[in-house]
Amino acid sequence: MKTAEIKEMTAKEILEKVELERAQVAKMRLNHAISPLENPVKLKESRKNIARMLTILRQRELNETKK
Repeated sequence: MKTAEIKEMTAKEILEKVELERAQVAKMRLNHAISPLENPVKLKESRKNIARMLTILRQRELNETKK
């Protein structure tokens, strides 16, 4: 997910997406522990997407407090 796409989303949508991604990461980790994933890079991408979304949420918080 690109940063521009995330910025277009509302805070509520971002939080929902973060929860979905976290659940997906947990599931992938469990599956990877049992048998290797076809593409383990997806784990890394999901973690980075979560970080991007949380960063944008934090930036919005800080911008609101400045005003």
